[in-house]
Amino acid sequence: MNNVERFNAVLNFEKPDRLPMVEWASWWPDTVYRWREEGLDDSAIPWDRIQTHLGLDYIQRIWMPLMTPDRPRPASHGAPLIESADEYEAFKKYLYPNETHWNYVKKLDVLKNLSQEHNNGDAVLWYSFDGFFWFPRVLLGIENHLYSFYDEPELYHRICSDLADYIIAQLPKIYEIVKPDFMVISEDMSYNNGPMISEELFDEFILPYYQKIIPEIKKYGTKVIVDTDGDVSMMIPWLIRAGVDGVLPLERQAGVDLVKLREQYPNFLFIGGFDKMAMIAGEDAMRKEFERLLPVMKKGGFIPSCDHQTPPQVSFENYQIYLRLLREYAEKAKNV
Repeated sequence: MNNVERFNAVLNFEKPDRLPMVEWASWWPDTVYRWREEGLDDSAIPWDRIQTHLGLDYIQRIWMPLMTPDRPRPASHGAPLIESADEYEAFKKYLYPNETHWNYVKKLDVLKNLSQEHNNGDAVLWYSFDGFFWFPRVLLGIENHLYSFYDEPELYHRICSDLADYIIAQLPKIYEIVKPDFMVISEDMSYNNGPMISEELFDEFILPYYQKIIPEIKKYGTKVIVDTDGDVSMMIPWLIRAGVDGVLPLERQAGVDLVKLREQYPNFLFIGGFDKMAMIAGEDAMRKEFERLLPVMKKGGFIPSCDHQTPPQVSFENYQIYLRLLREYAEKAKNV
């Protein structure tokens, strides 16, 4: 099997020759800076090719932009860009880029440049859009966003409706270039104690727009994954009702029990799940973590990977141990 066939076999709960070996998210820059000091020689290697240099399968994410390059920036992290419906209408000139904006064209060019490598089976491709929790938060600011469900419900729905229409309009432009292997709706609507919103708010403000875009995406035969950090466990039934196929990154430090989730949701896709803190602790801890995940790996529909970006506390030596064990267990998992 090639990389693409192997990856899609897992997404379809089929048996591959081994599990994919991927990092769904690239490393923190500080992590790579440390590894260079400890022996990583990547001086002539593009950032996205470090993964294959280390022995991983090639995977590339294309995060589609929702703002134009000349947009204003918030005053500080999490500060609002807009605070009213009128401000939203005025700000829309900076939203929803098209072929006249270089940042949008750049993303399509990445797809074009990798399309042949994907079609040859070497490059696993996926694309993502900010979702209906994430994007309103970017516009409204972190604090105002959480109040907006009550204070500005009409504005919230207007933003989500515009976003849904934009995403649907971009799909033909993506798929005329290449058929990515899966896509992700980026949300981060859970944290270490569970969802940031109630099921009632999800059903009112998020669900209608999932139900609008997901059928359009699935017309192309693409799996839909939601990216939400923290403990997503309580939200999985909500996502299933919305037509979502799976989640990532399944953070262990937030209490996510992947073994239990697989028992509860045998047909749901999972990506991530490997406790990044074990990578700091050394080989024994990493092997124990792989043993914890091995039953899930054998059942299919799960691609093990770091449960978020590999932190800079992980030495290059420990990461090489992680890669060796990942290959060992990727092979073990095929022995169902």
